[in-house]
Amino acid sequence: MNTHYFLKKFYPLKYEEYVNSYSKEFGLDPYLVFAIIKVESNFNPYAISNRNAIGLMQIMPDTGRWIAAKLGMKDFKEEILFNPEVNIKMGVWYLHYLLKNFDGNLKLALAAYNGGCGNVDLWLKDKRFSQDGRQLHSIPFPETDRYVKKVLAVYRMYKFIYTKK
Repeated sequence: MNTHYFLKKFYPLKYEEYVNSYSKEFGLDPYLVFAIIKVESNFNPYAISNRNAIGLMQIMPDTGRWIAAKLGMKDFKEEILFNPEVNIKMGVWYLHYLLKNFDGNLKLALAAYNGGCGNVDLWLKDKRFSQDGRQLHSIPFPETDRYVKKVLAVYRMYKFIYTKK
């Protein structure tokens, strides 16, 4: 057995149909979405964080309500965030929104996904964290800094394992 076989056990493509479908719809790399799901919930659709983020892509209920309104989903209830298809659709749409908001800058979008758009906007205006107002040279929340680095590393692993050379 080769190394890729074992790596695929640690970096699975669970919920592949939903990830591929919504990644295509919103123009994202599905391996990025798999990386976020791996880091956020390790593919547990019933995951709840200590801050009450819910499901595969760990969506906060208030953020879910906002996304649902943007997507035209009626009668939003928190419990729907446990549904893998709904959670992935909402999470992928939100990531697409963040990438658009931050001009395609993946690091900023991931920082916002974890630490909030408002915080990223403040950090970009602060010379301690951004020299040019467009890039972060430092992320002041240690959890968010670790999150961005971890998602990027897992994303590279997914690409390494599943992309044909």
